[in-house]
Amino acid sequence: MNHHIQKLQSTIAPHRVALINHPLYSSISSLTDIQSFMEHHVFAVWDFMSLLKYLQINLTCTTLPWMPVCSANTRFLINEIVTGEESDVDQHGNRTSHFELYLKAMNEIGCDTKTISHLIHNLQSGKTIAEAIAASNLPDGPHQFLNQTFEFIQTNKPHVVAAVFTFGREDLIPDMFLEIIKTLKAQFPDQLETLHYYIERHIEVDGGHHSHLALEMTQELCGDDVTKWEEATTATIAALKSRKLLWDSVLEKISETSNGLFIR
Repeated sequence: MNHHIQKLQSTIAPHRVALINHPLYSSISSLTDIQSFMEHHVFAVWDFMSLLKYLQINLTCTTLPWMPVCSANTRFLINEIVTGEESDVDQHGNRTSHFELYLKAMNEIGCDTKTISHLIHNLQSGKTIAEAIAASNLPDGPHQFLNQTFEFIQTNKPHVVAAVFTFGREDLIPDMFLEIIKTLKAQFPDQLETLHYYIERHIEVDGGHHSHLALEMTQELCGDDVTKWEEATTATIAALKSRKLLWDSVLEKISETSNGLFIR
């Protein structure tokens, strides 16, 4: 393995371990807990697509007339990931993006989707991302998480965004979470069919094939430039810390709900 990647992975390892062992997962034991989780996590599912599209826009030609951009290998890597994320299949073989599949899972379990819908409506009406986030009455956790994501994008450094995409977002779902979903699905098969499929598909595609493609893409973009690898490492740590804060906010919501402070 590339020694730059080994050094990055070694540096970020404690932050990844803290996420994978986050107490949030062991706190989930009911449909209400899953609803709280999904109503926060959906913003990470959505803004992941913006990281992806930033990379496609900057690593391929998306304007006319067409001209070659970057290397053909990098173009292949990002286009392959985009195809899978934007037009995968659901459990019935129908084409869908992973975000739309997640929304379907949210509706199936009875989640409140008004906030994420409001955010998208604000963007469709012409607001900037900063204006849309400010106007969407987001919980604190998703609010800071989205701001952090778009700060990465606003660096306009493809190697930074690629590193965040590769090491800070792609494969952070522990096996324990899938087992929790399986257990709850046995009790509530109709409500959790799509979520169960989404999680398994995420592990199969994002944690497998896509993570290898993204790793290769980051390696190509950073090359042997020590400064780029340092910037990639710093950004990845910031992304992992941001995800931990998002998980902290979900855990707080679940704890409050369990104590009867929130009535759905």
